[in-house]
Amino acid sequence: MFVRKVRTASGAVAVQVMRKAGRRDVLVEHVGSAHTDAELGILLERARRIAAGDQDVLDFEVSAREQRVADVADWRSGTLTLAAGVPKGAVVAPGRTAATSSRLLYDVIGAIYDWVGFDCVDDAVFRDLVIARIVEPTSKVDSLRVLSDLGAEAMSYRTIQRHLGKVFAGKYRDTIAARCFEHAVNRGGLSLLLYDVTTLYFEAENEDDLRKVGYSKERRVDPQIVVGLLVDRTGFPLEIGCFEGNTAETTTLVPTITAFAGRHDLTATPMVVAADAGMLSATNLTALDEAGLGFIVGSRSVKAPIDLESHFHWHGDVFTDGQIIDTVTPRHARNKVNDTSHRAEPVWNPETDTAAWRAIWAYSAKRARRDQKTLYAQETRAREVINGERTVKSTRFVKTHAGDRVLDEASLARAQSLVGLKGYVTNLPTTVMPAAEVIAKYHDLWHVEKSFRMSKTDLAARPMFHRTRDAIEAHLTIVFTALAVAHCIQERSGLAIGNVIKQLRPLRSATITINGATQTFPPEIAEPQRKILAALGINMAY
Repeated sequence: MFVRKVRTASGAVAVQVMRKAGRRDVLVEHVGSAHTDAELGILLERARRIAAGDQDVLDFEVSAREQRVADVADWRSGTLTLAAGVPKGAVVAPGRTAATSSRLLYDVIGAIYDWVGFDCVDDAVFRDLVIARIVEPTSKVDSLRVLSDLGAEAMSYRTIQRHLGKVFAGKYRDTIAARCFEHAVNRGGLSLLLYDVTTLYFEAENEDDLRKVGYSKERRVDPQIVVGLLVDRTGFPLEIGCFEGNTAETTTLVPTITAFAGRHDLTATPMVVAADAGMLSATNLTALDEAGLGFIVGSRSVKAPIDLESHFHWHGDVFTDGQIIDTVTPRHARNKVNDTSHRAEPVWNPETDTAAWRAIWAYSAKRARRDQKTLYAQETRAREVINGERTVKSTRFVKTHAGDRVLDEASLARAQSLVGLKGYVTNLPTTVMPAAEVIAKYHDLWHVEKSFRMSKTDLAARPMFHRTRDAIEAHLTIVFTALAVAHCIQERSGLAIGNVIKQLRPLRSATITINGATQTFPPEIAEPQRKILAALGINMAY
């Protein structure tokens, strides 16, 4: 195969890849038409790749006389000027690719970063670290490689370290949180706040004042910190809190909410906080109620026999699919708030029922089927332990009687009676929010869980390699900001952040050396990627 240039009727130069077929030249591919020497250089480069089998052969010699050009408009910032001493119209070497980068992706994320208002943080290094965290989460050292691939301005690791200190000392998180708050307010997203907790572990052997060994759902024994995340009902981050690794999760809710309300002076603003059953403690609920905040918290299944005492008394353990029971639950275990002498469930009154909260229980046949499978697996495991087929220290539905392990049939029967039930505790009266709406708002919690999944996977917030509290807090600020930017990208594009990166990162800008001068050319953008840019509101000269 060989590369051919042909003058067209319009005066442009067509670049074609040809092959010999006997005495005939057969067209393999029409690469494009050039109107400038710069365009011709890049088209020749593409043609040589095709002719060489796309093996990245950049110096395949095909000399030719370029078109005479006074100047060529640069797509970003100017014009192409021929090197000194090179006469116009001279025979020159073909254009060579000096570098390529995913600059388009860098500019897209940067545009969303600025659109949210984070450009108020006057720190280009911080901005670059956020972009790198979104594109390819890695260590701060390796982020230099990521940024280089994105075509960002070069920097040193010492520069990164210096700016990490500025993130904490300069209170960047306060500024970022203020912009997040404004963004949520403009969308009317403060009526419901969602809260959840996770742990982030460290590749470290020893504990310190912050990094401590504590409860881990993954049964890790590494030092860790506890992170609380507050988001709006769409999952957009509003507040992030950092706590010692051995902190009980239930004690993180009130400080995080208090910090958020204090930061934005929201003492008189009606808000509802939703959290899972891990936050269900008398102290938390009382504190939220006294702060004038509404709450919706998941209830534990073990409370169902107490809350539904009247129902079990009059109706047994029979429920219909979609059934909702609106009743009350005691604030403290010592309180007695249900009266089985009354067939009708009590209606919670915040003025008179000072020893109770409102409780809502919903039955789902689908949930019941899932719970039955779990119970069957647990019962099987228990029987295997009793029969000596499995050795474990403890398991559900196994008790010791007269020195022998036996099946706890009473506990199993009680669990069977509760399958399919899901409970919710709230201080919102029925006149303010019907039971179905309470349930619907609680189910919005998947947004905060999604944000945590994003931080752990797409943004790889863990493990962390930082040692000092300042550096750890700076890292969390970067992750917090990245979550906000990634959420906006996902919301506007309708695609997962990983999918957006997957589609845009391969679009490479090329810096071409032609006749002693250099010029950067944007990538060719196919229609699917153009739709992404349009959805994001990106209008660049690509």
